[in-house]
Amino acid sequence: MPAAVTIYTNAWCPYCQRAKALLSRKNIAFDEIDVDGRDDLRRWLVGSSGQTTVPQVFVNNEPLGGYTDIASLDRSGKLDTKLAANPPAALPPLPR
Repeated sequence: MPAAVTIYTNAWCPYCQRAKALLSRKNIAFDEIDVDGRDDLRRWLVGSSGQTTVPQVFVNNEPLGGYTDIASLDRSGKLDTKLAANPPAALPPLPR
């Protein structure tokens, strides 16, 4: 089973587009959640990832950060390892 990938975005963010393009180039399916106008999700993101910006990428519920973070992981080869990991059997759903 492939890793569970969720990306929190908004429509006008160029880094969100880059993060989605990076994942798409790797043929990684992901759930995209738009946080525009969603103060509840923004608060949750700050608490879960420590970040106030989008995109925020989660792999198997682990916060990886934004575009520059996943691009750095990709250059080092560590992103592929995380994306290849099977999700835990009881992976709780992330907020939508």
